[in-house]
Amino acid sequence: MATWLFYILGAVAVVATAMAVTRRNPVHSVIYLVNSFFALALIFYLLGAPLVAAWEVIIYAGAIMVLFLFIIMMLELSPGEEADRQGPGPMQWLPVLLLGGALLGCTLLLLQLDPAGSQEIPNWYASPRDFGYALFHEYALAVEIVSFQLLFAAVGAFYVGRSASRKSQPGGER
Repeated sequence: MATWLFYILGAVAVVATAMAVTRRNPVHSVIYLVNSFFALALIFYLLGAPLVAAWEVIIYAGAIMVLFLFIIMMLELSPGEEADRQGPGPMQWLPVLLLGGALLGCTLLLLQLDPAGSQEIPNWYASPRDFGYALFHEYALAVEIVSFQLLFAAVGAFYVGRSASRKSQPGGER
């Protein structure tokens, strides 16, 4: 049964991602992308990685999608006045309802089966506490190097953006 769930969730993720790429309305694309992220989170949970599944939901389906929606609102991207007057038709709701129904069904089956519930915790399993300890004690130098790289990238992006805005202003570069 777990194999079937894996294939169904894989198909949902692929179809939802394809729908996200092919939609003209950016809000619809975001909704399909959230659907795809939830399918991926369920796949991770099915494969025995509940922490990665939680990160997928929290970071990607939560934070990144909110960021995308803010960008869409700031850029005022809209499909046009005709689509606003007509509203969404039933054919626009059908793919979302089918993908959402498949996700809901797989989630309920996964909760009922609970593939990891009947097994003992394996020796290689790392709890979040063990993971954090290893990350910030054994690999602290690597974490600091990555944090400095991110800081340098942010400063570089600020400098590039700042110099481009100065060149476009009257008076040129100073």
